Amino acid sequence: MNGAESLVRSLVSSGVEVCFSNPGTSEMHFVAALDRVDGMRAVLGLFEGAVTGMADGYGRIAEKPACTLLHLGPGLANGLANLHNARRAATPIVNIVGDHATYHAQYDAPLASDIAGFARPVSAWVHSSPSSLTVAADGARAVHAALQPPGQIATLILPADTAWNDAEGEASPLPKPQPSAVSEEAVYRAVAALRNGKKTTLLIRGAALKERGLIAAGRIAGKTGARIACDTFTARIQRGAGRVALARIPYFAEQIVEFFADTEQLVIVGSKPPVSFFAYPGKPSWGLAEGAAIHYLAHAHEDGVQALEALAEALGAAKEPAHIAPLKTSESIADKFDQYTIGQVIARHLPEGAILSDEAATSGAGTALATATAAPHDHLALTGGSIGQGLPVATGAAVAAPDRKVVCVHGDGGAMYTLQSLWTQAREKLDVTTVIFANRSYAILNIELARVGAGNPGPKALSMLDLHNPELDWVKLASGMGVEASRASNIKEFENQFASAMRQKGPRVIEVVLG
Repeated sequence: MNGAESLVRSLVSSGVEVCFSNPGTSEMHFVAALDRVDGMRAVLGLFEGAVTGMADGYGRIAEKPACTLLHLGPGLANGLANLHNARRAATPIVNIVGDHATYHAQYDAPLASDIAGFARPVSAWVHSSPSSLTVAADGARAVHAALQPPGQIATLILPADTAWNDAEGEASPLPKPQPSAVSEEAVYRAVAALRNGKKTTLLIRGAALKERGLIAAGRIAGKTGARIACDTFTARIQRGAGRVALARIPYFAEQIVEFFADTEQLVIVGSKPPVSFFAYPGKPSWGLAEGAAIHYLAHAHEDGVQALEALAEALGAAKEPAHIAPLKTSESIADKFDQYTIGQVIARHLPEGAILSDEAATSGAGTALATATAAPHDHLALTGGSIGQGLPVATGAAVAAPDRKVVCVHGDGGAMYTLQSLWTQAREKLDVTTVIFANRSYAILNIELARVGAGNPGPKALSMLDLHNPELDWVKLASGMGVEASRASNIKEFENQFASAMRQKGPRVIEVVLG
């Protein structure tokens, strides 16, 4: 057994079942080991940014890490943007990054680079295996590091000779880390805050946005009148009919300030105080009103669900939560063809248990509004703000949950960053329906250009934000990667195509022409 095989066996023993990969020469012994070890599914991506995004989507749904297999520093660098998003999502991921053989490093070969330097900004744990005899244990340690609550990225650098040299065997898995329990004092402080009569917002994130945590939050809201809110972009939230509804912090700086204008105190579970995404001339960066108090019920590494349940009990809250969303979809939909009518169609046909990967950006409000009362589903958002996440996250989610329908809503500009994900969906026969909002523009940047005070844009500036000349053809792009595709230019066409996609299995792209 060589080092690579000992590593694959150790990863499988530690619960890693999927490898999203774009390998090169340095990783060939790991690639060969995949045929000698049962239990590891190999999924090829055609670009490393798609590979890392797939691992993110998988981890959000599976709640355990996949591994990525990346080629040297440049391969890792190509994947950094979606590792940034995954870090913000607190997704557990184990990166395996090949490196030159240890004895080859002295020659500064063309692909030599500072792999650890690339890895550190997105990784909580970085290690380079010094010997084939330690690779197995290093792999077990990497999984253990990735599973540290609330979830994080571990990067293991694998020099080629540590992969091909002899090893002694696989390593036993380490105990799965558990979130820390919150202190009684933290619960008592929150009780006192919620009883002091001040207007309160309960801001929750992480596992607390799943059904159990939401029920507890709804109980607290029913007892105290506190508003429940979540961050603008959340890694995963369970929403729709029968689930506790909550407010989402808006995107723009002045909207955030308005959202929190009446909040006298903020009780935080797994999140951070709100700030604007960017600085703007004359606009605040801090989202809370002056003098608003901040109380931490649970930090990100702590058990937010247990904290909310303990708080609900300490308050004497009723067992039934407030703010349960009804099942309500539009009985009739107007002929107008825009993001709102499209969202109503999606809500009407979205099956129970679906997963919605959302990078619709400026075209997303309609879907978000309509699906709030659709069949219960999971919603995955663009956590780190680096566009090009939606398609690969949907792909990884479909690998994690093959029996659930995955719907991806995506702007056309952002989808171009990782459109290679469609090829993987076709290859793996994944049940993903992608709706491309084709407004032929980086629409959010047109808005931001006006907001930052850059002056009146001329033709050169506007051309940098425009996707006409030539227009992207998503039917051809998808078809060229083996995915069935169609185009809708009115709401009736879209409903027929989307309803058909929901009845069938397999990858599908629907381009909706809005610009």
